[in-house]
Amino acid sequence: MDAITVSTNISRPREEVFDYLADIANHAEFSDHYLVDWHLLREDPRGVGAGARFRVSAPLNRFSWADLTISELQPPYRILQRGRGGKFNRIRIVVTYTLQPAAGDGTRVELTVETEPALPSDQIMEAFGARGWLKRKSARSMRRLRTILEEDRDRGRRPTVAAR
Repeated sequence: MDAITVSTNISRPREEVFDYLADIANHAEFSDHYLVDWHLLREDPRGVGAGARFRVSAPLNRFSWADLTISELQPPYRILQRGRGGKFNRIRIVVTYTLQPAAGDGTRVELTVETEPALPSDQIMEAFGARGWLKRKSARSMRRLRTILEEDRDRGRRPTVAAR
């Protein structure tokens, strides 16, 4: 699927927003309306190598589990996450958060999500509304991120480490 990009302006310093996003456990707070059942992949949820597994609650999604791991951090500018999802984890996922200074002491956060289906059947599933659905849900997650950081409200649940 072509990359989708959504953005928002947050009235917080870029370093503060970056620190919040560098902790993958915080991502469940603002995206739990479409990414559910979060489990951390290690005890330390911060920094390169921190990851989480979750379900994507999309309509008609039979193979809903996916995972993301922080693969690059460029403080306070960029966070890159890589992962896989779908049937047999064959769909590659790349998520990028780009943070730029905004007016005043604010931050412009841009979220880009790219998926790479492995088979034609995966491409067909994505073609039937997945792009629009993902863009709407991602835009809502950016609005929730802004509310959490600016007003300290509308927080979801923070995930824990998965049991073995």
